[in-house]
Amino acid sequence: MPVVSPEKLIALQRSQDDIRNICILAHVDHGKTSLSDALIATNGIISPKLAGKIRYLDSRPDEQLRGITMESSAISLYFSMMRRSAPDEPSLQKEYLVNLIDSPGHIDFSSEVSTASRLCDGAVVLVDAVEGVCSQTVTVLRQTWIEHLKPLLVINKIDRLVTELKMSPGEAYTHLCKLLEQVNAVVGSFFQGERMEEDMKWRERIEENLASATATKDQERTEGKATGMSNNATNGPEGSAASTTGEYEEKDDEDIYFAPEKNNVIFSSAIDGWAFTVKQFAALYERKLGIKRATLEKTLWGEYYLDPKTRRVLGQKHLKGRALKPMFVQLVLENIWAVYEATTGGGKGKGDPELLQKITKSLNITLPTHVLRSKDPRIVLTTLFAAWLPLSTALLVSVIESLPSPPVAQASRLPAMIESSPGAGYVDPQVRDAMVGFKTDKEEPVVAYVSKMVAIPESELPENKRRAGGSSAEEAREVARRKKAEIARTQAIAEAATAGVKDITDSLGNIHIPNGSERQEGDVGLDGEQRADPEHLIGFARLYSGTLTIGDSIYVLPPKFSPAAPHAHPEPKKATITALYLLMGRSLEPLSSVPAGVVFGIAGLEGHILKSGTVCSQLTGSVNLAGVTMGTQPIVRIALEPVVPSDLSKMIAGLRMLEQADPCAEYEVLESGEHVIVTAGELHLERCLKDLRERFARCEIQAGEPIVPYRESIVSAAEMALPKEKDLPRGTVISATTSKQATLRIRVRPLPSAVTEFLEGNAATIKEHYSERGEKRDGTASPRSGTVETGEVLPSAEFKLRLQGAFSAEAKGDREIWANIIEKIVAFGPRRSGPNVLIDSTQDQILLQDTSASESASLNFHDFSDKISYAFQLATSQGPLCKEPMQGVAVFLEDVSLDVPSVEEGAARSERLGRLTGEIIKTVRGSICQGFLDWSPRLLLAMYSCEIQASAEVLGRVYGVITRRRGRILSESLKEGTPFYSVLSLLPVAESFGFSDEIRKRTSGAASPQLIFQGFEMLDEDPFWVPFTEEDLEDLGELADRENIAKRYMDSVRKRKGLFVSGKKLVENAEKQKTLKR
Repeated sequence: MPVVSPEKLIALQRSQDDIRNICILAHVDHGKTSLSDALIATNGIISPKLAGKIRYLDSRPDEQLRGITMESSAISLYFSMMRRSAPDEPSLQKEYLVNLIDSPGHIDFSSEVSTASRLCDGAVVLVDAVEGVCSQTVTVLRQTWIEHLKPLLVINKIDRLVTELKMSPGEAYTHLCKLLEQVNAVVGSFFQGERMEEDMKWRERIEENLASATATKDQERTEGKATGMSNNATNGPEGSAASTTGEYEEKDDEDIYFAPEKNNVIFSSAIDGWAFTVKQFAALYERKLGIKRATLEKTLWGEYYLDPKTRRVLGQKHLKGRALKPMFVQLVLENIWAVYEATTGGGKGKGDPELLQKITKSLNITLPTHVLRSKDPRIVLTTLFAAWLPLSTALLVSVIESLPSPPVAQASRLPAMIESSPGAGYVDPQVRDAMVGFKTDKEEPVVAYVSKMVAIPESELPENKRRAGGSSAEEAREVARRKKAEIARTQAIAEAATAGVKDITDSLGNIHIPNGSERQEGDVGLDGEQRADPEHLIGFARLYSGTLTIGDSIYVLPPKFSPAAPHAHPEPKKATITALYLLMGRSLEPLSSVPAGVVFGIAGLEGHILKSGTVCSQLTGSVNLAGVTMGTQPIVRIALEPVVPSDLSKMIAGLRMLEQADPCAEYEVLESGEHVIVTAGELHLERCLKDLRERFARCEIQAGEPIVPYRESIVSAAEMALPKEKDLPRGTVISATTSKQATLRIRVRPLPSAVTEFLEGNAATIKEHYSERGEKRDGTASPRSGTVETGEVLPSAEFKLRLQGAFSAEAKGDREIWANIIEKIVAFGPRRSGPNVLIDSTQDQILLQDTSASESASLNFHDFSDKISYAFQLATSQGPLCKEPMQGVAVFLEDVSLDVPSVEEGAARSERLGRLTGEIIKTVRGSICQGFLDWSPRLLLAMYSCEIQASAEVLGRVYGVITRRRGRILSESLKEGTPFYSVLSLLPVAESFGFSDEIRKRTSGAASPQLIFQGFEMLDEDPFWVPFTEEDLEDLGELADRENIAKRYMDSVRKRKGLFVSGKKLVENAEKQKTLKR
């Protein structure tokens, strides 16, 4: 293949209609990178023989070692094909630019999928023909639906149906039909969910219109207007209501499904280098069968049959009992199977040379002699398929014909994207028109989205790389001068043993040693160590409008920017573009300017963008595209420290660089001073530590034990200890402050499970409606600078209605306690948006009243309302078991009394208030924890949903590993048509470290799990339980021989946090100390 020059690719960027921006999405090990290798080989970048083996876009050494993609990478490809502008016109060569992004399939790197999909206009979704629809397949299909990408389905690894499963063509056709139905069922579920949501909103609008019309009519009747005027006014609302009560407009879902006859399904084998569409075979059989191509395109897939006598296409009802094969089996699959039979024997052994000769003759293909003589049958197989059904041709032609160009895609995608962005109503119409209308003039507003920052070593930047073709005379002289100086320096050091210090100084003084700016990559310093290669951050971006040029000064908008308040803190700053790059996989090519519709690299944003952001040429009326990015939240935390304490500054700088370069990793410093990195999973953690040690920090770093999150809750169990206060209800605490000037009565109760689930799922609504009131009461800043809550924000009235319904659903015998509780809720916690509630049950409702400063000189209850609320936030953020956040707890404030001695009446009001503030906070916090422990406490474990595909031979070993790690099997199903079982289970995150490696070792690599964070699940065991009944004492003894799992988890967290661990023995075996002497 001829090598395509970068200049040709740069020239094609100006032809917007001939550009395709696509990303390859799939489950892990479904063949994404092998497929991209076949496309890259068409541009001469790699040899076609190495396609599928070299994994060109996996540029990291650990990616090559593990055989999976960890980072999304982009490359620009050239493709040309013959096309007719009209049916009667002659064919002309048409050139296209395909910007391809290869994304990871592992769940730990799903944030890379989000960054890749936002930059593209179309998606190529791969599905393994044997494994079928997996967990990540559903995830990437949902991502294409959310981003409004037009998908193209590729059913890959069809060769496994021949070689591994040894299916016949008829069985393979049935299997492929079921696989296609599974994929369409997933897409249909997305459509059905969206349709039901729109239908519900439509019904709510109708009800609102009818209610407003009725209210208007009643108001006019009460006003006693004239009869004529009343009739006219009455007809108005009724007419408007009638016009809005029309039938719901159904959307057509025909275009969202995959069907081979629509040319949006490709059948392929990336490892063998072949692929085809129904359209290709229709063109092949058009002349041979004498049937029109359009007819063949519609009938080659489905229950259509070819009459061998009349050569007419028959439907199933016209078979009349004849046993004919479907056309797809007879004309397509049998020919594919015949090629495998002739070359590799279909997995049975040696091929058939006579059949091979017959096939090549019928296809009019001539194989080279050295290929026919090859002892490796796969060489013959791949060569034959490359000449007959090349993968790149089938895929790229479908991409060009089926997926939209940037102007078409932006006109359909961007209106919805802009409307869902923060402050959409304040976006400048000129900016909106430039983006939707795809305006590329330099005078138009520049809007670009930077999806992530990529760390590139300085030596790999184009300006630091020497161009091919040799060096100039001046460069050659400089290299010779440097080598001569290096030799002289080495000789001077070698003579150090015999020469004096003065002689050495004189010798070294006469030598010219190049300084840092003169050194090149790989130079050796005076200490003999190789010079460090610093990392630079390059933005991974897509330009939506205008033209971007080096030297332009543009505004960088952070993810939380809103055009409604463009100058709000932190105000966006301007950045100057220092370089633009054409992304070519493992290398970069310099650009002087970039037009709209192109995926490119941008330099000069380092220090301005943390992970993602929007670049705009104007501040007022700009649009924030980064505000709607969806990503996976990290869950695994680990504390880091340098081996050498003096390298702490290096480690901190490396952690900050890693946080910018990785879309999912987060860095934070705990109150204890620990430096913690938060990652999405174990594999992601390994990659981050490797990058930190080798690239960003460049020092030895040791990692502690993984920090797994827990939650603390309470339940009403059957075997609970008696209440600590016999005269009070369970969970009730009456406590006084240290100075005895304030007495509080607080009651703690468990929330109904339905309420807890509802609050967990509506954190965004709670933060929207209740956080502002909490900020005014507590006088503290909002936590919105932390993690961004995702989810639909419900109206306040609807939220209260649903919450009351959740209370009523499971209240049972406690209905009087939860009746009319909604209006008494003061705050949610922790962080004012958690699943715990503070309820004001006092007679005067002191927490719900205005807490503004009183002008009275004496203290009253309202002066301490914000202190009580703040103490509630502290108590729920750190529970009494192991200082982990609480969940599902209701705190009732029942009574507050003040008793300020007369001696202090004359003291200043601020002095008295300041002294009591700390006492109130401490007392309330302690009372909540004491009431919490009056119930039966429980720990909630973070859980992974684990999906494993394994054969029957290793199924028992998989079950053994899951059981040993306290996992629970949810379902086991046999994938129809395959020997593989799909096992779905739940696994505690605390037991998941090393799980993947153990599964692979036990099964000899035959099974590999996918771990997805599922949420928190209660461990139904009291960490303080001890046997006290006669049966328990008889079975377990006084020491309880059975291990208390909840106590083990609790003690491990307390030990890590430096808290007191009860029952821990400092000396296990107390014996007399023995010395060497006696």
